[in-house]
Amino acid sequence: MIAEPTLLSRSVQKENSSVDVSSCSSVNHTSGVRNENRQKNVRGKRKARGGCENAQRKTARPRPEGDQARDGDVEAVTLFEVVAMGRSAMQAVVDDWIEAYITDREPALLDLISFFIQCSGCKGVVTAEMFQSQEDSDVMSRMVEDLDQSSGLQYKKFLAFPWILTVTWPMDLDSGEYPLVMSGLYWKRFRVNFCEFVQVLVSQCQYSVIFDNYLLNTLISLLTELSASCVRAFRHTCTLAAVKLLSALVNVALSLSVGVDNSQRLYEVEKAKVSSKRASPRLEKIQRKITELQDRKLETEDMMDVIFKGVFLKRYRDVIPEIRAICMEELTEWMKLYSPVFLNDTYLKYVGWMMYDKQPDVRLKCVLGLQGLYQDVQLSSKMDLFTSRFKERIVSMTLDKDHEVAVQAMRLLVVISQSCDDALSQDDHDHMMQFVYSSHRPLAATAGEFLYAKLLSNPAMPQLREEGTEEDRRRLLTLARLRALTHYHTQNQVHQHVLYLVDSLWDCGAALLKDWSSLTSLLTHHDQALSSDEEAVVVEVLVASVRQAAEGPPLVGRSSGKKVIGTKEKRLQTNDCAELTEHFLKVLPELISKYLGDAKKLTSFLKIPQHFHMDSCGDEHSGSVQALLSGLEAAVCRHSEAELLEAAARSYQSLCADDSPWRPLAAAAVEQLVQRWSVALEASLRQALSDGTFVADEAKRGEILSTLKKLTAFNNTQDLSKWGICELASELLRAETLHGGLSPEMTTEALRCACCSVLWCLNTFGEGATSRELALRQRSQLRAFCEKCHRCLSHPEQSVREQAFLCLSDVLVAHSHRLQMWEGSAGMPLLYTPEPRLQKALLTFVLERVFTGPEADSPSSRGTESECGIPRLEGLHRRRNLLAAYCKLIVYSVLEMSAAAEIFKQYVKYYNDFGDIIKETLNRTRQMDKIESARTLLLCLQQLYLRLRREQDSRTPCGSGIQTYSSIKELARRLSLTFGWDQIKSRESLAVIHRDGIEFVFQGFVQQSEKHSPPYISYLTILSEFSNKLLKPDKKTIYSYLQRYTGEQAISCREECWMPLIYYRASLQASAEGEDAVSFISSDTNKQPSLTNRSRSPSVRQATAEGDVQPAQTACADARGSKQTQSQEDPEGAVDGGPWRGDQAESGETLAVPPWSTADEEDADTVEIDV
Repeated sequence: MIAEPTLLSRSVQKENSSVDVSSCSSVNHTSGVRNENRQKNVRGKRKARGGCENAQRKTARPRPEGDQARDGDVEAVTLFEVVAMGRSAMQAVVDDWIEAYITDREPALLDLISFFIQCSGCKGVVTAEMFQSQEDSDVMSRMVEDLDQSSGLQYKKFLAFPWILTVTWPMDLDSGEYPLVMSGLYWKRFRVNFCEFVQVLVSQCQYSVIFDNYLLNTLISLLTELSASCVRAFRHTCTLAAVKLLSALVNVALSLSVGVDNSQRLYEVEKAKVSSKRASPRLEKIQRKITELQDRKLETEDMMDVIFKGVFLKRYRDVIPEIRAICMEELTEWMKLYSPVFLNDTYLKYVGWMMYDKQPDVRLKCVLGLQGLYQDVQLSSKMDLFTSRFKERIVSMTLDKDHEVAVQAMRLLVVISQSCDDALSQDDHDHMMQFVYSSHRPLAATAGEFLYAKLLSNPAMPQLREEGTEEDRRRLLTLARLRALTHYHTQNQVHQHVLYLVDSLWDCGAALLKDWSSLTSLLTHHDQALSSDEEAVVVEVLVASVRQAAEGPPLVGRSSGKKVIGTKEKRLQTNDCAELTEHFLKVLPELISKYLGDAKKLTSFLKIPQHFHMDSCGDEHSGSVQALLSGLEAAVCRHSEAELLEAAARSYQSLCADDSPWRPLAAAAVEQLVQRWSVALEASLRQALSDGTFVADEAKRGEILSTLKKLTAFNNTQDLSKWGICELASELLRAETLHGGLSPEMTTEALRCACCSVLWCLNTFGEGATSRELALRQRSQLRAFCEKCHRCLSHPEQSVREQAFLCLSDVLVAHSHRLQMWEGSAGMPLLYTPEPRLQKALLTFVLERVFTGPEADSPSSRGTESECGIPRLEGLHRRRNLLAAYCKLIVYSVLEMSAAAEIFKQYVKYYNDFGDIIKETLNRTRQMDKIESARTLLLCLQQLYLRLRREQDSRTPCGSGIQTYSSIKELARRLSLTFGWDQIKSRESLAVIHRDGIEFVFQGFVQQSEKHSPPYISYLTILSEFSNKLLKPDKKTIYSYLQRYTGEQAISCREECWMPLIYYRASLQASAEGEDAVSFISSDTNKQPSLTNRSRSPSVRQATAEGDVQPAQTACADARGSKQTQSQEDPEGAVDGGPWRGDQAESGETLAVPPWSTADEEDADTVEIDV
């Protein structure tokens, strides 16, 4: 252990000295007792300290005149300022300080103490008093840390042997920040320089004064005491300095260990010499040196142990996450550098425990430190017990909510699997491989590296024949890897998304995935090297790799850590696109021809031309392009699957692009196909619709449906208006709406085809000068299509109703967007407004089709989800699409904003299923018109309330569609939360809600007696849910506005029928900190019966008695009084008392009031605003 320093006998040790540690001035030593001897000693100390801090420096920055030295020529530069200036002067400063310490160690050590105080951000005074006697047993009772309320000074008194130090600083000078937590590049560099200063100080002192039983003893005592302070700045700064000091001592111990080993070898060599050549004095000298080095090493380890027990064991569980992270980071460094002492289970357990920390930064430091330990095979062999004990925790951290922690935990498991063969089981491997389907791409890429290393790096290969070539070996290796990948994909029961699997393997296995020649050769080879299932997976991998090379890593539903693609990535992507274009132009026609009968595989191949790079190939590939177009034509003529036709149409669109050199060939091929299909459809319809009624046999129906699907797919990507496709589809819809006879699938395709034609007309309308006749013709076409869709909304088939609703929504939204973008120079706009009956039909459809079944929050819905599984999720997906389509009609001003009231009513009931859509609609409407949006919310609540009142008045049980009083109140609370934390932005909306709500309650009310209350007074309890979002001046103004309607007689009433009014008044008066509505009700209803028996209106109470409605529960306002607690030191973890002092007083701000306030109602600190 550290030996205690001996007391000096000089007279100066019996005096007191004080040090000003202000960060903007040099260190000055003043005297507490002004006698002649003290003044001489102080002058001597200043002279000796001139070589340390008051040395002349040409590179020092200019300083104020008040900070200049007394002689006018020497500039005072403190250790704190030198460290903050940069790393260049640090070595020289440390050397100067060591020289000053050797000359006179007391003033130099006081300079070092003041340096650590300054680095903590303290602008106070340090008083040093010599410890008089070792026999003083009462000295520890005087070590305190407290606040002097009378003087406003906070002080800390502690023992740093041989001194008793007292640090005093004024509370009013505290800024709440200190250097280690300040932002900016300057303070980041200061932190680095501060850590380096500690290390350089120990490194320069290791051969001189480090073992004098004085310097480090005092320094360790200082850091130990300050690291246990309740003040965060002291605790944080000195903990960092202490652990860095221990790290520097670890380096000293390593140097001493090397010296001991070298001296031991030298001793063995000298001892091995023959006796005639052996020098006994030399052996004794070497032995003395070995003993000295061993003693110093033992003393260093004792100092390390003191720091560990005095600082680390108390601070590794500190309440400040930064302190815990520092401790974990340095502990793993000690284990890595000085493994004989620190790499054992006694120290490893702290890392294991802190992997359960609630802060992600602490967990991250633990995982990163363990990565460095496991990467060293010699160190990882000593961690078997730790691995077995905490392996389960490390595996579970791959599911950490913090993405970076999860990624590094996965990387740690990869390192463990490489260094420890049997550490991870097969179940652990399977768990790790599943993360290739993770939504976070860095985590998925790390799991992809593990999967590639385990399964694809060295797969089992068949024996190669002796005459086999290198190409054969490459083909066999690719085949073995693909079989291993397909086996994993087919056996995996978690996901079937090949695209995400390829994206996860892209960073580590791009060479395999971009080997398109090998992949296509396996598919075109006729020796049946792959089975049918393996071929299907290889085709999906091939198409996914093409997409990955052309479009890059970002995928739908997968977040990428990298936002911007660099120049190098863009160049690589361009080269890959050119390579795949040249390769697949030659190979794709053969693949299409081979798999022409397999619609699923053919669909995948038809997606490849969409990723071609048109600029990379010229006229020399015209033959290949012609063969490709022939293959596309054969595919679309043979198959009529929707997905295949869509892929083919997209490929034709890419080949017909403006920058494509093959545009003439592709455009001619498309025109030929469309012409053929339109003529065939027209001839078929002429036969089937001879008398206006659709009559056709099954073969003819199938032919018409197939042709209609093809035209719809191509009409979705290209404008086919010149072939009259819309008229043909309209004839089918007219026959269906008048006489019926069409199959649901045919009606759906006709709706989609007509919708695409109308959208193309809206898109091209206004590109040139438009005449009145053209505008009227387009409006007639739009009105006719909307009328047909309106009739289809009552179709007996659900699929037809949903498709009609979606087509109608798309057309109306596109029309509204076109009007918003219309320019006056384009001529007459296309004006159309949906009829009221159509708007009502849309709302009825949404309410009947979307908001059906059990509520999302009910237990029955969760049971239904687990029982139904995929069918319920598919149904939910369709319902979400329908609701989103209706909400877009409101957002794009097709429907009145008041139509959203019916949607907002379902916000709480169906929150899990549609909460995000409803909330986004609410935000969009608020951006459009916040006043009208507030009135819509109020209309929603009022309609629910009035419906409930009607049910109560009729004395009938509430139906399943009737929301109870408590549910309406909960809906109001949830809607109030959507206003967010910015009260100034939402104050006008809230003002409208309260004003109109008060008017709704008191409309036409004339008080006749004390027991006579407004019929809707219980609505005030619902309205009170919005009170906590009001600003304090607005609460006063609304309260004054409420008094206009209530009058003095109603305010003084304490009858049960007036309790909602009392509760609402209390919510408006609860503006002071620590007060809420309940406290005001208690004060207003003094000596009255209990609130719990009187907190509901008569109507609600009556409904409760009948079992219809739940009683309205009394809710406290959101404002809560904050309790101020004084921090006390905890030996296990310090209580955070703030950076320097308690909570700061909130600054007042002058705010405006709602528009209805008058001049006599305004306070002095309010200003009237106009809405």
